Amino acid sequence: MWTLSLALLAIVTFGGGASFSTNKELLECASQILYMDQHSYQIPTNYNRNIPPGKNTTVYIGVNINRVSGVDENKEEITLDIFLQASWEERRLNVPSEIPFIDLPWEFRELIWTPDLYIWQLQSMKILSVLKEMASLRLYSNGTVSVSIGATITIKCEMDFVLYPLDVQNCAIDFSSYKYTRQDVRFEWREVAPWLGLGPANGQRSQFRLPKYVVTFVTDKSNHIRNFGEGEHSAARLQIKLSRELRSYLLESYLPSSLFVIISWGSFCVIPEIVPGRMVLLVTTLLSLVTMFDTVSTNSPDALELKCIEVWLISCTIFVFLALMEYFIVLFGIRYDKSWSRRRQDLRRAASAAQLAPPMHMNHSQRLSTPVTGTPQGGVFTPQLSVEDDGLKQQMSHQTIQRDSPMLDTLQSSGGGGRSGSGTLARLGALVDSGVMFCGAQHGALDRFALMVFPVCFFLFNVIYWTTYLSEAHRVYDK
Repeated sequence: MWTLSLALLAIVTFGGGASFSTNKELLECASQILYMDQHSYQIPTNYNRNIPPGKNTTVYIGVNINRVSGVDENKEEITLDIFLQASWEERRLNVPSEIPFIDLPWEFRELIWTPDLYIWQLQSMKILSVLKEMASLRLYSNGTVSVSIGATITIKCEMDFVLYPLDVQNCAIDFSSYKYTRQDVRFEWREVAPWLGLGPANGQRSQFRLPKYVVTFVTDKSNHIRNFGEGEHSAARLQIKLSRELRSYLLESYLPSSLFVIISWGSFCVIPEIVPGRMVLLVTTLLSLVTMFDTVSTNSPDALELKCIEVWLISCTIFVFLALMEYFIVLFGIRYDKSWSRRRQDLRRAASAAQLAPPMHMNHSQRLSTPVTGTPQGGVFTPQLSVEDDGLKQQMSHQTIQRDSPMLDTLQSSGGGGRSGSGTLARLGALVDSGVMFCGAQHGALDRFALMVFPVCFFLFNVIYWTTYLSEAHRVYDK
């Protein structure tokens, strides 16, 4: 200790205002003073820091993830707090065998060869510091140089949100050299020592749970090649997988929308004549789903296509809308059924009265003497017979009934092939009449049918939806 103090005093006393010609001289002097009480360490005179230690030098990379600070979906960025270590063999630097290692000042890295480490997808990097920067440079007795730093890095990750919220994001971080090709420098993950990277084998955490994500780190031990500049460059790859916590999405979006669809089926059990109650139930459910869809679309990240959750909400909205359309059809059928029932009763009553009345014959003078009155209806003059001639009134009513009866079209369609077109239209009209009357039946035939069909269709939709999107999510995760 006294030796170190005397050396420092001598520099201050005899150096005075003198300055070193280069930073190298200053750093060499500082390193010699630092270890003067142990061993004086000097860089060999023939050392060239611009040349790698040898041909095909292997640089071992180790990463320890301390914390996942955040995930920005809009910017597609991930922020990590890491400890990064790079080590390589440097046989040109000698350390006395009795000393296991020497801690050199961080500025000493300017005097030796260091790999030009390039991190792909790196947006920004900041070395952590408290009293000084968290960085160390160590030289081992076996000729290994180790550089360690603690830093906060921001990684750019290309994200695809089509499967949102079932999406899985894969981000690859490559540690490579931007100047040396793989013939000069190779990058590999370190397989010994505590800086192994991530995984249960070395006791490091491989997963981090965030409020919305489960972040998994995997070191890829295969050889990766990056092509840029001149030649092929070796790279060590770290895989980052982001999978979402589905519990919140199931409780906030999927479950309420499913309940809205199920509630809409309750309208099939409401009597169709209670229009306000049934309409309020269906319209309120429909508006709730539309509002939910708008909220989810606004708060979710952007995608080039419809997102998975948007497909679900649109489908639920369509189910409720179809239930509302079913009620409109029921109301129309009820209205048509009531008017047709009244008309059918009038026709039957008039037909039975005409069959009971005796046939009558009038000459030309009686027809002229019969008073006829009428009222214009819709631009058409409707004749009305006087009360004194009941028989003639019944006969004309019978003729009118025969013209208005739908059975007349059926009889005409069966007489001769020349009128086959009108027969087809008559049969089609009869089929439409039967369908509308079925929809508007007072006993609720269509509602009972819809109460069976809608749940079955919704169940089939769930099977297809979850099978398709979950299989696609697993395929992306296993990449």
